[in-house]
Amino acid sequence: MALEGSKIVVTGVTGQVAEPVAKLLARDNEVYGAARFNDEESRERLEAAGVKCVKIDLAAGDVAGLPADADYVVNFAVAKSGDWDADLDGNAGGVLWLMDHHRSARAFLHCSSTAVYQPAGHKLLKETDALGDNHRVWSFLETYSICKVAAEGAARWGAARYKLPTTIARLSVPYGENGGWPAIHLEMMISGVPVQVHSDAPSVYHPIHETDIVASLPKLFRAASTPATVVNWGGSEAVSIEEWCTYLGELTGLQPEFEQTDATISSVALDLTRMHEILGTTDVHWKDGMRRMVEKFHPELLKG
Repeated sequence: MALEGSKIVVTGVTGQVAEPVAKLLARDNEVYGAARFNDEESRERLEAAGVKCVKIDLAAGDVAGLPADADYVVNFAVAKSGDWDADLDGNAGGVLWLMDHHRSARAFLHCSSTAVYQPAGHKLLKETDALGDNHRVWSFLETYSICKVAAEGAARWGAARYKLPTTIARLSVPYGENGGWPAIHLEMMISGVPVQVHSDAPSVYHPIHETDIVASLPKLFRAASTPATVVNWGGSEAVSIEEWCTYLGELTGLQPEFEQTDATISSVALDLTRMHEILGTTDVHWKDGMRRMVEKFHPELLKG
């Protein structure tokens, strides 16, 4: 299943993950990038890459400008203002507005997050494990986990109501040449700011490079079903914050400083059995991806 010559809608297109996805898809497809577009520079970058930009407001249900006859929809949009009413409307309500408008699509991919899981120490989390609120410890993301759970519920309902083949993919730590959590850690290391890690060390995740995210899309669309397919989505290698910051230090000569605390999110280590059945293993080794990230943002620091 190749994504070529298709009409694809990508929402949240000005975000860290969706922008490079839309640009790469636009090489071989007719791509409509949807967002609020408060930043004109983002629109210009996307349009220069061949993405057709459409201003929408998911919380208000303003999606009329999007092509109702799209073949595929990729929902990367997320509202995280900290206002519960606005974030529930933008996330859960937004999914349903999209699914209603695109009820004839061949497949709908909703990007969820591993933030939906109830913290469970170092247990490998399966798609059937308990959901909860693992981001409440971060006051600036107080609504994030709950709204992601609510959005999954909306996507499940929409898949059944509209008989719209749907995949709900729980994304781990995306990163690449457009940034991500490891890139933030790199900037902290440059500034001499300690990197917080959970006291229940190590803090393990599954960083996935933007190249692998794009490569996953055809198979995630193929896996779409009613009821919705739910799958973990991350890099095949489990890597801790401590490990990737140490490696960034090896690449740059910087020395990471870690601060152990309970006031940060704990490990979200994943059981990737279902993902590997659907997608196979990811291609970009995390060390190669981190090197490419440093080359993009701070080539002057790269040793050798």
